[in-house]
Amino acid sequence: MRQWTLPELPPIPDAENLASYLDISPLFLSVLWRRGLRSREAIDNYLNARLGNLTRPELWPLIPQAAEKLVSKIRKGAKIAVWGDYDVDGVTSTTLVLDVFEAHGIEPVPYLPDRLKEGYGLNIKGIEDLASRGCDVLLTVDCGIGNNEAVKRARELGMSVFVSDHHLPPGNLPEATAIVDPRVAAGSPWPCEDLAGVGVAFYFMAAVNNLLSASSGRRYQMDEALDLVALGTIADIMTLSGENRILTRGGLNKLAKSARPGVNALKTVSGLTLGAEINSQEVGFRLAPRINAAGRMGHPGIALKLLRGKDPQEAAILAAKLDEYNTKRKLEEERIFGQASEQAETLLERDNLSSLVLAGEDWHPGVVGIVASKIVEAFNMPAIILYETGDRLKGSGRSLPPFDLYQGLKKCESCLTGFGGHKQAAGVSLLRHNLDNFRRIFSDVVREELGDKPPLQDLILAGELNFAEASDAAFLKELQLMEPYGPGNEEPVFVSPPLQIAEIKSLGRGGKHVRLKLRDGESDTTLDAKAWGMGAEFPRGMEKSMIRIAYTPRIDNYRGIPEIDIGIKDWKKI
Repeated sequence: MRQWTLPELPPIPDAENLASYLDISPLFLSVLWRRGLRSREAIDNYLNARLGNLTRPELWPLIPQAAEKLVSKIRKGAKIAVWGDYDVDGVTSTTLVLDVFEAHGIEPVPYLPDRLKEGYGLNIKGIEDLASRGCDVLLTVDCGIGNNEAVKRARELGMSVFVSDHHLPPGNLPEATAIVDPRVAAGSPWPCEDLAGVGVAFYFMAAVNNLLSASSGRRYQMDEALDLVALGTIADIMTLSGENRILTRGGLNKLAKSARPGVNALKTVSGLTLGAEINSQEVGFRLAPRINAAGRMGHPGIALKLLRGKDPQEAAILAAKLDEYNTKRKLEEERIFGQASEQAETLLERDNLSSLVLAGEDWHPGVVGIVASKIVEAFNMPAIILYETGDRLKGSGRSLPPFDLYQGLKKCESCLTGFGGHKQAAGVSLLRHNLDNFRRIFSDVVREELGDKPPLQDLILAGELNFAEASDAAFLKELQLMEPYGPGNEEPVFVSPPLQIAEIKSLGRGGKHVRLKLRDGESDTTLDAKAWGMGAEFPRGMEKSMIRIAYTPRIDNYRGIPEIDIGIKDWKKI
């Protein structure tokens, strides 16, 4: 259960005329007003999110100088290596860079590390391999800011190193030829500091594209890369406001009518209709997991080949492979989550912990981050999930919104051999014998910040909404104007009037999920609602019970058939 909060709705001056001017309903206007959009201009800019409002690449800190240096190397005939990460953000960043260079007749050498064998970021062996192949320029995307030794080795081998990243530097900056990272531009605020790695690459390559086209006459149309930017930004859970919102919204439009055979093949195996509108949830839960599955269960090169390929038949084969990997990933995730949950319950019974640090001998490195997210949701506390590799433990952590995971890990540095990431997600490594010590210190750090018991997470409500309003197609289409949803632009959640449970049906395997038929007597409307992961909360015998739900109404176009989708976020018995 979560704490429901319904912000007060301030008076809307001349509401009827304002709604008429904006061509929206008074109900939708109230949703936007309660969200803090309190003027005609603010609402107009928010709803339209025009690409023309993006900041030009030459106006971003660090980018113009870095682009000049890189283009200077290119004009001298340098051979470029592009080193990306193995996740969606890294693969889309690498694809974007390769696409831009291809338009100018340049063929870099791509390098995506094997997650299991090489781990995250740069490594010296890979750099030495690239140098032996004649690469004298190394461009990193979505990685590199924390790899000082690897960058130093690249410079020793005569390579110029350009670091394009969005992660926080753990300490001193690498001695690169140029760095493009919003997290290190001290004193020079970026128009958007929360860009994904692919967002940083987009602006950097836009500047490179402009410089190259000035002399060659060739030009890559940067809006063609917006589908990649949307994929990486949504998958990396970046804040979807400001420039990110504009980029992602444009990218979703591009994804809907994608010309990439790989994207279309991916949509087909994900059950999405070609040419239909696509939203951030479909990217986050259908497309992104399948791209990620390449790096988690196989090799990220498969996903790169899919996104860059031109042959629809080959794309269909690659997409089917990613779909197969994703199925394996889900099975492995279920197994590890079950074991991690049991371990968590044992630890909590034994010790007074404010966080969970869990470790497994045979836990798959590719899914520990996903399991960490599920453990946070299940136990309402920050969690780190570790797997064994030799005498070390490595893994991923996730946090609750009030707790800055990166800063928390900084206070545990004495126990760790390495860490890096963001406020809400991070990677860690430590020696196995330090596990108990790290578990204790990390719990103390969390307790110091959050208190003895983490607060219930607030569920901010967008207003009261009966089922007649929730099934109004015109209003649901208005809600779509708020897309893309994500951090900083959450999907509106409404509170229902009293509802009667008319029917309960299990969804999925093992009764984990449930479908409820709910009757709203106030508006005399009955709708089906899905409660994901809440099967145990609605046992047989609850029929006829009266409840209120906090829910999201939307139009679901799964497999091309539009239907009203009511998603239950929380509920209370009356």
